[in-house]
Amino acid sequence: MKKKIDTNINIKNRKAEFEYYLITTYSAGIVLSGTEIKSIRTGKVNLTDSYCTFINGELWAHDIHISEYVHGSYNNHEPKRDRKLLLNKKELKKIESKLNDRGMTIIPTKMWINENGYAKLDIALARGKKMFDKRDSIKEKDQRRAAARGDEE
Repeated sequence: MKKKIDTNINIKNRKAEFEYYLITTYSAGIVLSGTEIKSIRTGKVNLTDSYCTFINGELWAHDIHISEYVHGSYNNHEPKRDRKLLLNKKELKKIESKLNDRGMTIIPTKMWINENGYAKLDIALARGKKMFDKRDSIKEKDQRRAAARGDEE
């Protein structure tokens, strides 16, 4: 009998769409320790200030805060350690070549668990927004909210 896996974990980086223009997204595997996956399954993850960089041709995620597991004892992990991302070599080369453009960065947008029980991290190739772009996004969001309510301005 196969054990049912809880796949409703869906942690988003809400700040990402406000701070950046998301150009292309990729879904990457992530190398984790035992207590890290247990904390992810309880939803104890913060992606807010995280980013990704290339180190020796490998993609690494920095500043992803995965809280320590409550029942972890001495086996617990370090909450903000760097974690390796798993992508195809073809995808890595494509991302690294686009990263050379001015103003481009890689940011994690969402963490989720697939049907096999593996944690996945959606990353986006992004370009930073200027202050006036952020004001436009706030105005657009307010207009959408007002339209959904049926208000007229």
